Amino acid sequence: MEVKKLHRRQFLKKGALAGFAASTMHFAGAKTTTAAEPQETQASQDYKSYGDRSSFESSARKSEARSFPAHRTCPIQDTVGIITPSALHFVSNHSVPPNIDPKEYSLLIHGLVDRPLTYSLEELKRLPSVTRVHFLECNANSKPPMAKGSPTKILANGSLAFATAQDIWGRTSCSEWTGVPLSLLLKEAGLQSRASWIVSDSNDSMHFTYDLPLAKAMDDVLVAYGQNGEAVRPEQGYPVRLLVPGFEAPYSVKWLRQIKVVDEAYTPKTQAIEHAYSRPDLKGKALWLYYQIPPKSVILRPSGGQQLPGPGYYEITGLAWSGGGAIRKVEVSVDGGKSWKDARLQEPVHRMAHTRFRFDWTWNGQETVVQSRCTDEQGVVQPTLDELDKNWGIDSREFWRSATPEHGPFHFNAIQPWRVAQDGSVHYAMFS
Repeated sequence: MEVKKLHRRQFLKKGALAGFAASTMHFAGAKTTTAAEPQETQASQDYKSYGDRSSFESSARKSEARSFPAHRTCPIQDTVGIITPSALHFVSNHSVPPNIDPKEYSLLIHGLVDRPLTYSLEELKRLPSVTRVHFLECNANSKPPMAKGSPTKILANGSLAFATAQDIWGRTSCSEWTGVPLSLLLKEAGLQSRASWIVSDSNDSMHFTYDLPLAKAMDDVLVAYGQNGEAVRPEQGYPVRLLVPGFEAPYSVKWLRQIKVVDEAYTPKTQAIEHAYSRPDLKGKALWLYYQIPPKSVILRPSGGQQLPGPGYYEITGLAWSGGGAIRKVEVSVDGGKSWKDARLQEPVHRMAHTRFRFDWTWNGQETVVQSRCTDEQGVVQPTLDELDKNWGIDSREFWRSATPEHGPFHFNAIQPWRVAQDGSVHYAMFS
């Protein structure tokens, strides 16, 4: 039997026809363009030793007007995939990053151990290492920007002017981290029978200090020196930081100087003053030991401040994550929560990491509300605002307008609605 060979010219012709057929699908705002010839560039002088992004790209972190030295939010709505570029990783520092010479760096492990140990950076790098993808998140991320003193303007319809995903959700980022398991170092030092907590101390001017249950320290905590394939950046803790997966970011102490093994919770000054907070259900008491980030998800396209050019097809996309493990399901509603459908999850899905989800949507041009909710591997479902209010003992929406920064709400994880107006503009709609 003769096998017919497809001539290269015939193959290209068939491929072109197939491509033409696919191109007839209607996309909102699609335009017919003619490909331009790539411009010639100068030779080696255009290639720097450390590469730059295109001059046409302008996505950047945004500064927050706060009293601490550095608060920069990640332009989360502009990211693709699950990895946040190191240069766009959010920053929430209580001091100026120290300029630490890696050749002079040392990490002390002491306290309730048999053998106090000191490691140089090179000694840490000689030990068995692991690389894992994990998110970091400020405990105040996604908190409604309606608290007393907030600069955000509240409109008559209850939406917030200029409230973008970056404004509300920009204090989380996800990186590929490389380092030594903390459990390896603690085992090498020899834990004593009374050991039950560790206290970590930073090498900055403030000596930022936080405690951590020993059970977590021995589970999955990293002493990290690598981020996204290179050294951890100075603002992220260079040359060495802790990385505590799934816990609020303050536990991941930067510029790590020492780890002391102790027999009880210390609740240091920073932890007690800066990160203790009250809620109505606590009846005036402050909550100190609050670790794990609850399940969260947010649609990033479309989201606040964006503009849809007109009716038609759009891919809804966003991120979901949980300190309780891997995301198992994300659902999307395009009718204000009346109905929900499963979104597609980008594989692989990592534990305690951002998970990208996607959903096909054809917008009919009418006003609607889009939102997402996620479920983690423990079966915990992201709540509605009404469900969260009930859990926290909040009996009036006035709470959200009058709450002071000292009174929460940290770890806020209610479903985030975005209102798509008839003109295609997208607005924050948590309270509208």
